Formats: sequence, C-alpha cells, structure tokens
Amino acid sequence: MAAADSPSTALRRRDLCSRGIRLAGKMRADVVDLLDTYVEQQGLDASASVAAVEGVPLAAVERWDEQTGTQRLLENLAAYRAFRALLAQMLEEQREQLGEADAGLGRALAAVLLQVSAFAYHLEELLRLESRGIPGEEGDGPPPPPRLSLFEQKLRGLGVLRELAQWAVRSARDLRQLAKPSPATGTAPGLAESP
Repeated sequence: MAAADSPSTALRRRDLCSRGIRLAGKMRADVVDLLDTYVEQQGLDASASVAAVEGVPLAAVERWDEQTGTQRLLENLAAYRAFRALLAQMLEEQREQLGEADAGLGRALAAVLLQVSAFAYHLEELLRLESRGIPGEEGDGPPPPPRLSLFEQKLRGLGVLRELAQWAVRSARDLRQLAKPSPATGTAPGLAESP
C-alpha cells in the first residue's frame, strides 16, 4: 500500500492521531464529571459494583501489544458505536423518568453523546486514510434490552459511563501507539498491513 508510506499520509495520520488523543482526553474528563453528577442525581453510591453491561465491549484487552493498528481502530469504532446507542437510550430513559425536572443531567448526557459520535467519525476518518473499508453498522444498534426496573436502569447507566471512561483512556493509548513511526519503514506500526 504505497499511499500509506507517503510522507503526506504519515503526517496526516500523526495529525489525526494527535487530534484524537486530545478528543479522547476531553471526552474522558467530561465523562468523569458526568459520572459524578449521574451518581449524585440518581442517588447511587459511587463505589457500587456493577456487572458488565450487555452490549458494551470491555476496554481491557489481553495481549494489547500484539494488536495491529487496524485491529485497534476497528475495536475502538465498534465500541463507540455501541456507546452511541447506549447513551441515546440512557438519554431517552432520563427524559421519561425526570422530564425537564433535571435538564442539566440531560444536557450533559447529550453533550457526551455528541462527543462519542464525533469520536466514532474521527476513527472512521483514520480507517479511510489507511484505505480500509469502514464496517457498516449492524441494523440500528444493539437490540433493545429487556425492560429494566428504574434501579436497574440507573445501575446500567453507571456501568456504561464507567466503561466509557475506560475506553477513552484506551483510545488515547491506542492512538499514541498508532502515531509512533515504525523504525524500519517510518510508517505507523501494524497499519501498513494487518495479518
């Protein structure tokens, strides 16, 4: 893939990775703030244990250093698409529960949802730069979850926000790895070819 080796492509990749790292850092800060507000508004204990949330890929990964750049981008993209659907659902539930009584929490959720959507688009841009096809979104997101009680919805929201904060950290780490030039070729590791 000659285009991936060109200096202008390498410069563009570094620029996109740098911007993505800044976006991920801002998103994480906003999610942490939202998490504090969410816990307080929902009357939850910040240390509450939450089981893994269905439909949300975990940010932790075994053998992280063995992943190719393309694998990193694709996993990030899949995660942020899932978060986009889950946050939209949380926002809808929030409006049903509280109406306009707590518009602040709704605005904060909507702002994070917008950041997640923008970050997913940013990842798609990186994949396009590498001449990789962008995977289509399966349907309109995950199937609707079973009807949950109000308390279960609150706990699920807590789990979604916690995992999103972890993904923001992982995404910044992944993008830093992608931005590093390979000593032999000068291209980003794992992006020129994936196994």
